[in-house]
Amino acid sequence: MNKLRKLAKIIINSGFRGTLAKTRVAAGVEHIPVLFALDTCRTVVDIGANRGQFALVARHCLPQARIFSFEPLPEPAAKFRTVFSDDPSVTLYQSAIGPVRGEAIIHLSARDDSSSLLPITAMQNTLFPGTGEAGTATISVGPLADHLPPQAIEPSALLKLDVQGFELQALQGCEVLLERFSHVYVECSFVELYAGQALADEVIAWLRERGFGLRGVYNVAHDRQGRAIQADFLFGNGGVLSHTDSFPPRSDSQGKG
Repeated sequence: MNKLRKLAKIIINSGFRGTLAKTRVAAGVEHIPVLFALDTCRTVVDIGANRGQFALVARHCLPQARIFSFEPLPEPAAKFRTVFSDDPSVTLYQSAIGPVRGEAIIHLSARDDSSSLLPITAMQNTLFPGTGEAGTATISVGPLADHLPPQAIEPSALLKLDVQGFELQALQGCEVLLERFSHVYVECSFVELYAGQALADEVIAWLRERGFGLRGVYNVAHDRQGRAIQADFLFGNGGVLSHTDSFPPRSDSQGKG
């Protein structure tokens, strides 16, 4: 979804428009078709929450859901708390998710939503100008089970990850609780934007081995030659379609990052 179309979708929604005006946080409206198709979800675990862009559309599409968000960086976490200060059904944890509890070095992008626990490559900045590395910081990281007990993840549940190349490690940090989720929605790359990252085929294989089948691919970002760079992948628990599964319309993008 290009920037003008995204802005138009935000402006026509009074809630999104008001949030943008008050906080300068733009709702991730490109995810609306997927979330409306998952309208039975009662729990959303939002890993890589940044300023609340995804949580805003999750609240809009899934008003009944309890949302647990994770964002390790202090500045976007503070903005997130401002956005959701009046919503008791949204909880933010200022932590990254990974397989081992401790502290880690995060590579800060000039655009903080492109920061990563993996080094930022030159290709990332070439494809998405302005996202190069601007420094590092120390953050907290740990398994999802350190923050949420199994009973907090009420079915049906969606696990969303947008963690800039750290997808496989974050999924490993969720593995103990993975069976609690009916769907996983994760941004993956087809090229190495962060040094050492698992690419889309590796993430697909890891989830397939754990019973999650690929349901669809959305919001595909391309380079100027038309080559696919990254996309959002939706997986369903069970590996086969059930009567509750549906396929929202395809949504393409020319520039994510």
